[in-house]
Amino acid sequence: MILQGVDSRNAPSFSLKNRVARVLWGIVYVVFFLPTPRPCHAWRRGILRAFGAQVGVGAHIYPRVRIWAPWNLSIGALAGVANGVTLYSMEKIVLGERCVISQGAHLCTGSHDFNDPMFQLTAQSISIGREAWICAEAFICPGAEIAEGVVVGARSVVTRSLRESWTVYAGMPARKISIRTGSGEKR
Repeated sequence: MILQGVDSRNAPSFSLKNRVARVLWGIVYVVFFLPTPRPCHAWRRGILRAFGAQVGVGAHIYPRVRIWAPWNLSIGALAGVANGVTLYSMEKIVLGERCVISQGAHLCTGSHDFNDPMFQLTAQSISIGREAWICAEAFICPGAEIAEGVVVGARSVVTRSLRESWTVYAGMPARKISIRTGSGEKR
């Protein structure tokens, strides 16, 4: 998806409504979200829902998660998003039930068209399957779809969709390194 301003090079990339909403979110984030103690997950779920996020029951969203646009988030029940995670949600980010996004991971839906002389903004959604684990400091590129039960190793870079369920991927770019044992037996 190429964002607003394709033909008019001087137009802003985002609508006034979007920019105002992000300013309001930034204020609420700093005043009501960020300073909350770690166990106040219900409070943070409520704030995210007030800004249009879909958040499942029992999801654990820690206070130091950086969220660009909560209205572009869908977080499944019992999912966990650790401190230091960046959810750069210019486009939709979907986190499945019971998935875990570990500290320092970066889910980035936005980029730039490097063939455009103006480096036009682009955005593609990200989807993380149920019971997947995105380990510490992994980077997930725009458009990536991560299948159910996948583990993405620490500091890995996911540049494409990982569609083989219950598999472990690691590296830069992330490649299949193992199968999760016991996967799917009790599911």
